Amino acid sequence: MFAVVVFAGCTTVSREPPNLYPHKQEIRAYVDSGAYDRDIASVARRARSWLETRATPVGGAQGGRIDGALGGRGGGKLAMVFDLDETLLSNWPQLSALDFGYLPAAWDAWVDAGTAPAIEPVRDLYRAARRLGVEVIFITGRLERDRAGTEKNLRAIDCADYAMLICKPDNSQETSGAFKLGQRRRLVAGGRIIIANVGDQESDLAGGFAERTFKLPNPFYLTP
Repeated sequence: MFAVVVFAGCTTVSREPPNLYPHKQEIRAYVDSGAYDRDIASVARRARSWLETRATPVGGAQGGRIDGALGGRGGGKLAMVFDLDETLLSNWPQLSALDFGYLPAAWDAWVDAGTAPAIEPVRDLYRAARRLGVEVIFITGRLERDRAGTEKNLRAIDCADYAMLICKPDNSQETSGAFKLGQRRRLVAGGRIIIANVGDQESDLAGGFAERTFKLPNPFYLTP
């Protein structure tokens, strides 16, 4: 004797993800309200406090919390690493105009124009580092083909007295995080002491090779 059991109505219904539109509106409100600027300024103040402590003889003697692998600590040249996009340079005009979309041709034109405005609290931090004799090194996910437009932009915002602008090779297959980690490792191996690393992505900061890290807000996009 055989029993036949028929199951009906067992179709699994997927859970619909949240609608994107309200999230975009929330991000616009975050920017328009001034909260985004205030959050950036708060992080920049903490970074400035650490910079001024660490870059003085007393601060250098005291040292500070070590974030990850550093290599040698004594005798090297003090340096501060910055990301560029949504760290020193704001792409908000482009992001807003494209409704948070990404069009390669539009991005290339934006970079080539070199007109991204400075994020003021971070520019102030950059200038403080230079006044204190700390080298500034930019490590960016922008490609080598973007170098001319990026250098133009840095001149336009009066941030041209940096030590290095390190861009990804045009044919690189590395993630941004892996590339930036490798570059920091190379700098430390070459004798630099990276006293601070400032960026808007976790991938800008992960992996160490900096004494302190400072994470700026970025609700717009995620870079691995």
